[in-house]
Amino acid sequence: MAKATREAYGETLAELIQKNPKIVVLDADLAESTHAAVAGRKAPERFFDMGISEANMIGTAAGFAASGYIPFASSFAMFCTGRVWEQIRNSVAYPHLNVKIVGSHSGITVGEDGVTHQAIEDIAIMRAITGLEVYVPCDQYETRAVIEYVASSTNPCYVRLGRSKVEDVFDADYKFDINKINVLRKGENVAIFCCGLMVQSSLEAAKLLEAEGVHATVVDVCSLKPADIDGITDILKSHEHIFTVEEHSITGGLGSLICEVASEKCPRIIHRIGMYGFGESGNYKELLKEYKLDGEGVYDQIKGYLGE
Repeated sequence: MAKATREAYGETLAELIQKNPKIVVLDADLAESTHAAVAGRKAPERFFDMGISEANMIGTAAGFAASGYIPFASSFAMFCTGRVWEQIRNSVAYPHLNVKIVGSHSGITVGEDGVTHQAIEDIAIMRAITGLEVYVPCDQYETRAVIEYVASSTNPCYVRLGRSKVEDVFDADYKFDINKINVLRKGENVAIFCCGLMVQSSLEAAKLLEAEGVHATVVDVCSLKPADIDGITDILKSHEHIFTVEEHSITGGLGSLICEVASEKCPRIIHRIGMYGFGESGNYKELLKEYKLDGEGVYDQIKGYLGE
């Protein structure tokens, strides 16, 4: 069943806030869009709409954490990372406070809102902050598992979610393991590392490649920090052609992570598929097609690199 990861976030948080009296939810005037409002309706006394004031939201979340609460601070990914990078670094990460930052409407699939709202640098700037964990779930079930995990963790975290509905990759029995990548499809010689909704695009591309005799391994990398270095290294060692696919700039995100691991553990040429510049405004499906990030586009790019 297709469901947006932001929807799964709201549903899961609504369940958790009723079970755990220490959870508080903050939002920056976008609670209906991020779906944080679903939790707010279950426990209105622990829901705080901070208005269009993301820096204040992060500072307040830090104060809650310092007082023993577990704050979830939500907004569009562009605003809860880029607009408040300094507050996250200095008020959350440096004192290592238990704040959960949840960025909805990430990547180009925010669509018609255009480049000012399309966060394609958020993974990079969050990965750069010492002590901050970074997660990019691909569907409703992985989102649920990640939110349940970060709620139980005492570490500061960033969770990247999307606006559009995405098809299920996992099922309700999925168990999230922070220490393991998910090998979704086993192939030979070609490996595709992906995260977020690019998991669905990569799986579709792998099916198209299969029809032409190219058997690709598809790997879901939900936890970008901490990363499963050993698991990634094993894939690098056992495959000749390595691709990364992300709805993010090719600089600083998943592609950079895989390049970093390869440089230290197993030298490989890494072909990075993602955004090479700013996006345009438009329907999200048309944008994915325009930037060759839908299944057919990923397939075409991999074929091009392979010289097929």
